[in-house]
Amino acid sequence: MPAQLLTIEVDRLDAGRARLRLTGELDFDTAPELVAVAAELRRDGCQELLLDFAGVALCDSSGLSALVVIHRAGAGPVRLDAVGPQVRQLLDRTGLAELLAVPPPGETGATREAG
Repeated sequence: MPAQLLTIEVDRLDAGRARLRLTGELDFDTAPELVAVAAELRRDGCQELLLDFAGVALCDSSGLSALVVIHRAGAGPVRLDAVGPQVRQLLDRTGLAELLAVPPPGETGATREAG
């Protein structure tokens, strides 16, 4: 079965902030693409990155590694939003949920910013 591609839509929210909407699988084949897009945004002055995981069907260890690389390479926070149960379990088990500012189940970045 061929790997599902990862689609990354970038929305610049305001100065220094961008949202990346991910759709597909974040795995060995697609993780480098996410790292490259994040690095380009950082070079363009985006300090805070919000990664929307609503469309992510699968995230493996390579995807988790990409998230760590993105976090370490930046001067500002990396926040994850709309994280599904499979990805949340991986983040919780590895301790990355705290590092990457993952909202509690049922809460999204939108509800957090409105409150």
